[in-house]
Amino acid sequence: MKSGWALTPESRQARAEPYGRFGFAFGNRAFLLAAVGFVWLGPAFLNPRFAFAILVWDVLLVIAVLVDLCRLPHPQQLTITRRWSEPVALSVAARVDLLIQNNGSVRVLADVFDEIPSELREELPHVELTAPSGGQGTAGYSITPVTRGDAGVGDVYLHYQSSWRLAERWARARVGQTVRIYPNLDETRQQAVHLARSRQIEMQQRRTRMRGVGREFESLREYREGDDFRNICWSATARRGKLVSRLYQAERSQSIWVVIDCGRLMQARIRGLAKLDYAVNTALCLAQVALHGGDRVGLLAYGRTPSQRLLPQRGSAQLRQIMEQLVDLQTDALEADHLRAVAALRNSQKRRSLVIWLTDLAETAMTPEVIDAALQLTPQHLLLFTVIGQPDLLEIARRDPYDAEAMYAASAAQEILHRRQILLARMRDRGALLVEVDAAATSAAVVNSYLDIKQQGRL
Repeated sequence: MKSGWALTPESRQARAEPYGRFGFAFGNRAFLLAAVGFVWLGPAFLNPRFAFAILVWDVLLVIAVLVDLCRLPHPQQLTITRRWSEPVALSVAARVDLLIQNNGSVRVLADVFDEIPSELREELPHVELTAPSGGQGTAGYSITPVTRGDAGVGDVYLHYQSSWRLAERWARARVGQTVRIYPNLDETRQQAVHLARSRQIEMQQRRTRMRGVGREFESLREYREGDDFRNICWSATARRGKLVSRLYQAERSQSIWVVIDCGRLMQARIRGLAKLDYAVNTALCLAQVALHGGDRVGLLAYGRTPSQRLLPQRGSAQLRQIMEQLVDLQTDALEADHLRAVAALRNSQKRRSLVIWLTDLAETAMTPEVIDAALQLTPQHLLLFTVIGQPDLLEIARRDPYDAEAMYAASAAQEILHRRQILLARMRDRGALLVEVDAAATSAAVVNSYLDIKQQGRL
């Protein structure tokens, strides 16, 4: 991803303000010294004059607390900054720093609490930091987002004391903001770029050995034995007086549609993430590779109705738009309307294109609607039908049953897998390309399949 996109959330800064009914309290050391004063209780039972010593001790302690409270900087003398180190992405650990600029006359020791939602971190962050007089203190904590979309981050609260620890002030900095949680950007950077580079090298090597592959014109050269007669350029042959062949390369600037099923089946969770999250990460990886190769990429996401539709375009701006639309995708509680999605795609794309469909199959004795809908595309478009598998299903099918219940579970799993094979074979017979992989390997499998299609000139 390009750093110029400024995906990292903006830093927020604000002056602190008093918080709570009084805005201050006794420090830890004040309670300890107050407990020490109870030592005089024993002698006070023997001689009432020692009770006066307790009173003097408590008065001196209160005076010391007030002096310490006056020494502490007022909240307005503290400036709080929340700083993000990198973009916030699904399942990617990131660091958030909290900074306190102390414009007071004494050093402060602060307990800082950041109002972070559960989408970013399970527990409320609590850090301790020290800010010298006229200086700055910094501390940080980590986050690991568990959902995509916009998350509201609240204010920063702090309890701070001086080195005396007799008094404590309470303050709040209003640095609330909305943070956008993107798909897994690490997977996109590390995996997709790696695959693109390795496969592009391979394509260049294959191109030197295979003439006439692809549909996009590259150059003319003199006819050689073994060239396809259909590639002879007769106009150039007439001008030069000898046979001339056309050379082709894998086509660029073709239309690629990524279709994402957001129905209830995509709610199933694998390793802590929904299948839809894996589909979103795959779509982003594929879009980056395809756009880098010069193709136009479009997006269609649907539940009961198409929720996101983006016409195929080229360039980095298109990748940014795809990413922004992928962020907001959520699963539908109902079964997706696959036929309506096909109708929307047909209305948007008249020319032949590559359609990469990311979905799952319902476990039913009947033919799932998504199969019938997808097959409607094969006469006009090249279809890469991708089924995000359930790893525990294969494990159950392979497991040796140890009792009747395990035997029934294994039989059911085997039947489901057999039915899937029949359905996918039917699609293969109708000209569709198929990918059925474990969720974690979806991105690699789909990107490899796309590059194979481009390399073979099948579109």
